Amino acid sequence: MPVATQVPFLIEEKEGELFLRGHIMKGTDHHKAFLQNKNALCVFTGPHTYVSARWYTEPKTASTWNYMSVHARGVLEFKNEDWLLDLLEQTTTHFENDKDSPASYQNLSPEYVEKLAKAIEGFELKVTALDGIFKLSQNRDKESYQNIIEHLEQQEGGQKIAEQMKYRETTLFSGKSKNSEL
Repeated sequence: MPVATQVPFLIEEKEGELFLRGHIMKGTDHHKAFLQNKNALCVFTGPHTYVSARWYTEPKTASTWNYMSVHARGVLEFKNEDWLLDLLEQTTTHFENDKDSPASYQNLSPEYVEKLAKAIEGFELKVTALDGIFKLSQNRDKESYQNIIEHLEQQEGGQKIAEQMKYRETTLFSGKSKNSEL
C-alpha cells in the first residue's frame, strides 16, 4: 500500500548536490517500506485553489483545481544515533528559533531525548530529481484565463495563484512557454 508521512526537513547542499534531512517514527508503515526500498518522493505543496467552470467562456465543463508544488525524488539513507541527535538539535533550533524556549533541544532532559531517539530514525535523502509541478489554467483561452485571475484575486486563498497566473499571462498568450518555470 502506498503511504505518506508529513516530515519537517532541513535542506543542505554539499558539493553541488542537494540533501533533505529528517526523521520518521520507527516501525511505521513508511519506515518499514523504506527498509525495503530506499527510493523516495517528497512533495512540497505550494499555493492551491478551486477554479469554478462558471468563470470560463464555456462554463458547461468541469471545474478544476489549480496548484503549484515541487517534487523531490531521491535515495534515502538511514543514519546512526549520533547523526540523529545532531539532526534533532539542528531541527529544534531552526524551527523553535528561541534558545530560551523550554522546547529547545538544550532545555530537554537527556532522559527524554534518549527515549525519543530510540523511537525515531534519522535519514538523509540525496535528491536525484527536482521538478516544479503546476496547473494554472494554462489550457484556457485568454478571456477565461483573465476571468479566473479576477475571481481568484477576490477569493480567500486564491491570491497567490492569481499572482502566478498574472506572471505567466504575457508569455502564455504570446506563443512562448513558461510552463516549466516555477
